[in-house]
Formats: sequence, structure tokens, C-alpha cells
Amino acid sequence: MSATEQPAAAESTTVLFGKYEVGRLLGCGAFAKVYHARNIETGQSVAVKVINKKKVIGTGLTGHVKREVSIMSRLRHPNIVRLHEVLATKTKIYFVMEFAKGGELFARISTKGRFSEDLARRYFQQLISAVGYCHSRGVFHRDLKPENLLLDDKGNLKVSDFGLSAVREQVRVDGLLHTLCGTPAYVAPEILGKKGYDGAKVDVWSCGVILFVLVAGYLPFNDPNLMVMYKKIYSGEFRCPRWFSPELRQFLARVLDTNPETRITVDGIVNEPWFRKGYKEVKFHVEEDLGEKVEVEEKVVELNAFDLIAFSSGLNLSGLFDGEVGEEGERFMLRESAESVVERVEAAAKVEGLGVRRRKECGVEVEGCDSNFVIAVEVYRLAEEVVVVEAKGRGGGALEVWKNKLRPHLCAATTSHEEQTQSNQTV
Repeated sequence: MSATEQPAAAESTTVLFGKYEVGRLLGCGAFAKVYHARNIETGQSVAVKVINKKKVIGTGLTGHVKREVSIMSRLRHPNIVRLHEVLATKTKIYFVMEFAKGGELFARISTKGRFSEDLARRYFQQLISAVGYCHSRGVFHRDLKPENLLLDDKGNLKVSDFGLSAVREQVRVDGLLHTLCGTPAYVAPEILGKKGYDGAKVDVWSCGVILFVLVAGYLPFNDPNLMVMYKKIYSGEFRCPRWFSPELRQFLARVLDTNPETRITVDGIVNEPWFRKGYKEVKFHVEEDLGEKVEVEEKVVELNAFDLIAFSSGLNLSGLFDGEVGEEGERFMLRESAESVVERVEAAAKVEGLGVRRRKECGVEVEGCDSNFVIAVEVYRLAEEVVVVEAKGRGGGALEVWKNKLRPHLCAATTSHEEQTQSNQTV
């Protein structure tokens, strides 16, 4: 089994793309497994979510995965799990994410039973900060629950798992979302009504359920019979235990308001006296808050999560590996450094008697002798020794020259390089 294909069992060492040493299994679901891993170069711990591409495509969930990548690439907040990069092979997609050493908040509740009101408030403040930030970026989580809230080594909360999230662009003409989703015990009553809902307001409801669970140690709406539980949610039937303070009771009544029109908003929550006790507004750098790719001149471009999805056709990322020449050009992957690829394109062009000039450090332009065509070659770094080469041609015969004269120089040299690399890989 190749090290770039699939993590092996925990007892054997697997290295992904020559960059991440994969360790123990942290958790698994129907379509993905999450492993602890270590960045070999920096020693940094990361979590690697491994998605089986075949299963995802076969069950029609490609849109969910693409949306999750797009959403996580735009979110930069201290209380949201950060997506570092996305890697891919023909069969797997790898989300390399921030590692939350403290594990799930759900596990902490299961162990402790319930938290003090002050500790619950601290977690709730961090949750609302993250959720409010998401809403400001046009993102609605739609599956907030303790299982999707992680803790770092300092005990700070991190929101994770944006697989069911929606973005503002999905809102219909009526201004509402209509997809039925979420976890039964945390779902808002208006979702059960099947008439459309406001993504921000259903997130607030779920936050209210989480707060209740943190302080009570059990769910506000619960019943072995799912339909009975839904009736309780729809009618707002819940009782606060005796240890809840009067202020918390009043606050929860506003958060768990069954009427979305009168339910308190995130802005309203932040101004509530119960919430503001000991509250410290989360501050972070403006450049992180932008959540946008910054283009740096004279640097080799490194693919971020959004770029990777944009390169694909649907979710079939095999185009990054196989490379088929189309009408305008092609993309394919090489296991080689970006600098080396650029240098060899330049050398190949000179061998063929073609004009060549640099387009910043990450690419070159090759011209015909009489300037009748131009071939633009861009190199994008996917990992330290893995790149995506994109070639586009303008003018008659450009792609024929690329296919028959330039590309063979790259592929011939790469074959021996890959054979040597594979012989050195740890399986």
C-alpha cells in the first residue's frame, strides 16, 4: 500500500505526501476517519480527516464535501477548528486540520456529569463568538452539538464539523433555508415545521440546548419515542433543574423561544447581563478575519482548500493525477519540487528552440519562433514535493507543441524520480 494512498493501522508508520506522519485513529464515521498526525518538518500535531472519495461520490454527497472545504477555507477564528490544507489522491481526500488535544466537549460532559454555571458560561461565550463570526461570513452550521465542539490543550472551545453547514447563497427567494438536517435533540422547532427557516436562528436554538446540557448534565427535550420528543421541542416543553440561577432561567427562556421571530439573536445574547459576566471579547488579527487568499508576488503558489476544489471536475480529483489534454490545456500532478519543474520547462523549451520567459517564480511562458503561439505554464505546490502543473495554450498548434515536445521532457524525468521516491517511502 502506498503511503500517499491510505493511512495504515496505528502500529505501522505511514507518511502522507512526505509531509505528515500519521498516528492513532481519533474517530470514524460512515465516509471518513480522523487520525492524529505530525508535521515531520515542524513537529506540529494535526488532525487528518480521510474521506473515501468513492463512497462519497456513490452516495451523492459530493456537494457536502465541496461545501465543507469551501466553508472551512473562509473561516479564521480562534474558536473554530482551522483547516490547514487539503490533499488528495485518486481514492482519498485528506483534510489537514488543527488538532484539538482536549477532545470532544461531549466526552467531558459524560465524565463530569455537568459543569458549574460559570464554566458553562465561559464555553457558551466562546461558542457564541464563533457562531456569530460564522453568521457574519454567511455561514450557518446547522449541526451544533457537544460532539462537534472540541477543546484545545488550554481548555478553549473549538467548533468543528461543517459537513451540514449552509451558506447564504443557498437561501431561496423567500429568504429561508429548506433542507431538513441536524441532530434530533438539538434541532429547532421551525425545522420540524417544514416551512423554511433562518439559518442563524436555528443555530441560536442549538446553542441554547447546548447551554442547558452543560449546566444540567442532560437534554432539555428528550424521550425514547422520537415523535414524542419532537412534540416537546415544537411546544417548548422543558424544565430547568433547581440549581439553575434565576438569571440563567430567564436567559434560556429567550434562547429556547419556539417562535423564531421573537427568539433572541446573537447580538441580543452578547448584550444580556447573564452572558456578559466575565465576558472577554475575542480579538484576532484582521488578516485572519478576512479569510481570503492573499496573493504574494514572486512566490510559488501553494494550493489552499478552495483552490483544490476549484481545480476538480465535480469531486473527481483524479484529474490532478492523470492529466488529459483538453481544448484549452491540461492539469496534472508531479511528485517533484515546484522550482525543479519550472527549471525543466525552461530547459525543454530551449532544447526545442523556443522562446521562454519567467512569469514570476511560479511559472513560465513559452513562445513559438515567429510568436504564432504562446504556452503558459503555472506550477502550484500541493505539498513540499508534490505539485500541480497547469498548461494553457494560445494560438495554432500550441497544445500540440506542449503535448509532443515539452510535456515528454517532464514526464520522462519524473518517472525515474517517482520510482526513487516510492522505493524510499515508509509503508
